[in-house]
Amino acid sequence: MIAARSFEQADVGVFGLARSGIATVRALKQGGANVFAWDDQEDARKAAEAEGAIVTPFVDWPWTKMKTLVLSPGVPLTHPKPHDIVLRAKLHRVEVIGDMEIFAREIGADALVPGRSPVIAITGTNGKSTTTALIGHILAACGYNVQVGGNIGKAVLELEPPAAKTIYVLELSSYQIDLSPGLVPDVAVLTNITPDHIDRHGSLENYAAVKAKLLAQASKAGQIVIGVDDPLTTSIFTRSASNGGAAAVPVSVGKVLGRGVFVVDGVLYDAQGQRATKVLDLAAATHLPGAHNFQNAALAYAATKPFAKDPRIVADAIASFPGLAHRMEDVGRIGKVRFVNDSKATNADAAARALVCFPDIFWIVGGKAKEGGIESLAPFFARIRKAYLIGEAAEQFAATLDGQVPHDVSRTLEEAVLSASRDAQAASIATPVVLLSPACASFDQFQDFEQRGDVFRELVAKLRSQPVREAS
Repeated sequence: MIAARSFEQADVGVFGLARSGIATVRALKQGGANVFAWDDQEDARKAAEAEGAIVTPFVDWPWTKMKTLVLSPGVPLTHPKPHDIVLRAKLHRVEVIGDMEIFAREIGADALVPGRSPVIAITGTNGKSTTTALIGHILAACGYNVQVGGNIGKAVLELEPPAAKTIYVLELSSYQIDLSPGLVPDVAVLTNITPDHIDRHGSLENYAAVKAKLLAQASKAGQIVIGVDDPLTTSIFTRSASNGGAAAVPVSVGKVLGRGVFVVDGVLYDAQGQRATKVLDLAAATHLPGAHNFQNAALAYAATKPFAKDPRIVADAIASFPGLAHRMEDVGRIGKVRFVNDSKATNADAAARALVCFPDIFWIVGGKAKEGGIESLAPFFARIRKAYLIGEAAEQFAATLDGQVPHDVSRTLEEAVLSASRDAQAASIATPVVLLSPACASFDQFQDFEQRGDVFRELVAKLRSQPVREAS
C-alpha cells in the first residue's frame, strides 16, 4: 500500500467507500490523516470505521477545518449537476480530488524527478483495460516490477510503493482524470473515443476534452500514444503533435503510417525510425483476435518501447498474452457450444468488437442502456441467431430488434444463459457461440461488469456439471 504521508495531521473527507474509497481511507490513516467518511451503504460504512475513519454524514464534517475532499469517481462532479457534497466543498474552499491525485503527490508529481518510478497512464472509450493489462504483461517479461491498477484490478493506492525497476501502469476513466490534475504520466495512451458517459460530461465534446487532458498532463520529456482511427482522436493527435509537449506517436490499424506504429493485414509494424520494420504477425497472439485487439497490441507496443529495448522480447510477450477476464474471455464449451464472457462491453461500440468475431451468435444483451442503445449494431444483426434481453433495457432493445433478430425477453442473466444454451445446443450449427456482450452498464442488476461476468461464468460452470443433451 502507498501511505498518504502528504496529508499527515490534515482533516480529509472520503465520500464513496467502494474499492478505491476504502483503499483511500486506509492510505490516509497510514499517513497520519484525520479521516471523515460516508457512504450510503451500511457495509461500506462499517468497513471504513474498521479502518479508523470517523464515519458520519458529510453535513456533520468539520468543513471549516478540512483540507481535502476525496471523491469517489462514481459521484457526479459536474453533470448532470454537481453532487451536494461537491457544492459544499466549493463553498468552504475545500479541494476536491480523487485517489489518483493522492498517488501522484506521493510518488512525486514531476516526472523529471531523478529516481522517480515511471508512470504509464491509459485512457479511452474502449480497449483501455486490455491495453493496460498487455502493457503490464510486456514490461513484466522485460524484467520490471510492474504495478498495474487504477480503473482495473487494484485501486491505485493499494499498489506497492516505489522500488527498484518499478513501473506503474494505470488505467484511468474520464471520471478519474477529472479528479487528478497533478498526475504527470511519463507515457500517456489514448485508445479511441466514441460516445459514452455523455450524462456525466454533458456532451461528446466535453468527454473528449477530458480524455485529451490526460495527454496534456504528460511529461514534456515523455511521450503520448494515440490511436488515430476515429475523427476525435485524429483531431487530438493533430493538436498534440504541434503543441510543443511530449512526443506524439500515432497508431493505426488498416493504414500505413509514414511515422508511427501500424497494423496492416494482421502484421504489426514499427515506423518510428528510418523505415517500417516488421514486429510480429498478430496471428501468433491467439488471445488478441480481431482489429480492435490489433489496435490494443499496437498501442501497447508503442507505449512500452521507451522501456523495452529488445523488440523480440516484446513480440514474444504480445504473442503469449493470456487475455483479459470479462473481455472476449473463453469460459469453456458444453458439447458443441462455446461460451464467451464479454461483460466488459458496456456500450454498443465495445459489443461490436465482439459481434464481428463470430458468425453464429446466441447473444445475451441488456442492462442499463447507454445513449443510442444498440441501433448502431444493425450491421451485425445477420450474425445473431437469437438475442436474449436482460435488465432495464430489455423492452427498448426488443423494439430495436423487432422484425430483424429473433429474441426473447429473459429479464435475468440466469434465464438468458439457460435459454441461450438450450437453443444453441438444438440449432443445426457446427460451432454456435453463446456470447454475453451486453452493450450496457451493469448497475441495474449488478455491482459492476466484473460481478456480471463472474455470475455468467458461474452459471456456465453449473450448466457444465449437468448432462449435455445434443439435438437429434
